[in-house]
Amino acid sequence: MGKGLLGLGFSLLLTLTLSLLLLAAQWLPLAASAASIKARNGVVTMELWCVAKNNAEDSALQRALDWACGPGGADCGPIQQGGPCYDASDVQTTASFAFNSYYLKNGMTDDSCNFDNTAAITSLNPSHDNCKFPSR
Repeated sequence: MGKGLLGLGFSLLLTLTLSLLLLAAQWLPLAASAASIKARNGVVTMELWCVAKNNAEDSALQRALDWACGPGGADCGPIQQGGPCYDASDVQTTASFAFNSYYLKNGMTDDSCNFDNTAAITSLNPSHDNCKFPSR
């Protein structure tokens, strides 16, 4: 009787494990395609960007954007009128581009992606349409 229960328990455990593996196999390609992963010389790296937080207030983003493009020295050319990332109606995306530029120029550290807690580091490529966000 003990052997039968042990066999039943093992079979159930094996079935659950295989089900979880199949489920993970279905979702992993989706996660990998959303993040930008590169392989170079046999080394796998993940690209990172600094973007505006979704819950940041527009006024706080605008102040941080003004600082990044002014005293911060970010490359804000692409978000100027006529640039490929210009969108006067979307401070979130505009600030994200400036934040990312500053982040790249300043060593890609946690401190270089803060902007009074209005920014965060992501592995999801924020590029859209003709607006390409650089990364390393």
